[in-house]
Amino acid sequence: MWRGLSSVQAVLLLCLAQTALAADSGLITIPSKNAVAVTVERFEAAIRSKSDQGWMVFSEIDHSAAAQKSGLTLAPRTVIVFGNPRSGTPAMQKAPTLAIDVPLKALVWQDDQGKVWLTYNSGAYLQNYVYPRHGLPSNPAAAKAADAFLEHAAQEATQ
Repeated sequence: MWRGLSSVQAVLLLCLAQTALAADSGLITIPSKNAVAVTVERFEAAIRSKSDQGWMVFSEIDHSAAAQKSGLTLAPRTVIVFGNPRSGTPAMQKAPTLAIDVPLKALVWQDDQGKVWLTYNSGAYLQNYVYPRHGLPSNPAAAKAADAFLEHAAQEATQ
């Protein structure tokens, strides 16, 4: 399969394959220009700035701190649990098991080279895979709205 490809072509092909896999997984990962703590703070502020529309931050999970308590080392990994009860509650009333997959989550993490990233599920993934998993119909308009909101919050956090 790789015969006849230059090393540059092979690398590009691998990168395209990884990008397609990431797109299929529903994960959106964006580099941050900020430290982990600043990225977390700014993402949460972006969520809270829309509290008049029902958005809220529920919690944070600091995996690095938990690892440290167990005598292990883990680069920063902070999960932000957030959502909008105005939209999530009616869906959970119809499908109680949806509560295992929502509220939404975003991960702020640092790689081995010290680069900070923000990762979250796309609105399309939530609507096309998560909701149907619980017997709920897909809603393309809700996916589009979620993507716009999440893109805005991600940009606020990472720029």
